[in-house]
Amino acid sequence: MSDVLERVISEIAAAPHSAGALTLYALVATLEFEKAGYMFKLLKLRDLSPDQRQLAFGLMELMASGANAGEVWESAKQRMDDIVRAG
Repeated sequence: MSDVLERVISEIAAAPHSAGALTLYALVATLEFEKAGYMFKLLKLRDLSPDQRQLAFGLMELMASGANAGEVWESAKQRMDDIVRAG
């Protein structure tokens, strides 16, 4: 699990305000809201490179397996928050 999250963090850190980084960041944020049905506009996947789409699919797999909560997820999300806010 942490491999996908670490790769997403690296992608966001490389260009925090790029379309791809912000789309991945939005997906991570969306995956925290089960009651809202994880509403993510799939059309936004077009803004991602093929490698970034693979990361997005990895994030969705984490959600499907229930790994989108807990200490590892929350720590990774906080790191992403810090990167985007500082960038």
